[in-house]
Amino acid sequence: MFDAFINKYRIRKSGKIMGKIIELKNVKKVYHMGNERIKAVNGVSFEINKGEFCCLLGTSGSGKSTLLNLMAGIEKASSGEILLKGYDIRHMSEKNLADFRQHYLGFVFQAYNLIGSMNAVENVELPLVFKRVDTKTRRRLAEQMLKQVGLGSRLTHKPKEMSGGQQQRVGIARAFVAKPEIVFADEPTGNLDTKTTMEVMELIHAMARRNRQTIVMVTHDPRLASYGDKIIHILDGNIQNVEVIKTAEQIEEESRIEIEKFKELQKEQKKAREEKLAKLMGKKTEEIKDEANKDN
Repeated sequence: MFDAFINKYRIRKSGKIMGKIIELKNVKKVYHMGNERIKAVNGVSFEINKGEFCCLLGTSGSGKSTLLNLMAGIEKASSGEILLKGYDIRHMSEKNLADFRQHYLGFVFQAYNLIGSMNAVENVELPLVFKRVDTKTRRRLAEQMLKQVGLGSRLTHKPKEMSGGQQQRVGIARAFVAKPEIVFADEPTGNLDTKTTMEVMELIHAMARRNRQTIVMVTHDPRLASYGDKIIHILDGNIQNVEVIKTAEQIEEESRIEIEKFKELQKEQKKAREEKLAKLMGKKTEEIKDEANKDN
């Protein structure tokens, strides 16, 4: 089983890790170009708590995307510790790391990274395919998720038949469909106009609160960083400042409100479906009566 073989990467400590889901300790990433050593990430240490929306804020070339890639296991750190859920991902094999991502991580990309030959439902199903979810269940979950992001009428559309904003909504649905505990987002609105950018940010924030998921987002835009509960300012591979915007209690209250809103929305949608069905049934009944009257 996955939990059994991955357990060897668990860092054993006395007591509980209070709320921490991500922890970095003196992490460095050095690139070698000839005789030159470039320190892209220079000994950073910080923590992210479960359920936090954390923004890595910095200008182009600051090291923020490299840092996200290290945290997600896409690149290997040169030194230091990177713990996700208490697991040391830096020392995992590629196979074990791939399995870890499938079980615990989701990704939203700036360039969407949708498969052009697949429609919206098929793209969203992909994480569930890798988790070996049966065909009927994954189709149902993918359709439900697409409806949640406002694409109920685009289920069979392929990427080239959708706008950039719609493609990113498919990307968000794909990232969240398997309910990963951590979602990494690298400039997720970089290719979108201002209006669509704000819609996408609201969507990511609401989805995360609704499912009590942890978000780590890279951005160069302070306006987008304002969605964060914690903002980590990065410059030249170093952490300049860590702003804690919201407490755990505030985050939990926002989650509670978002969950209640979603439940109410589901009730309204169910009521609308039932009313539509009753109307159709009533119409059908009238048609049957009319046919019967004609026969008489």
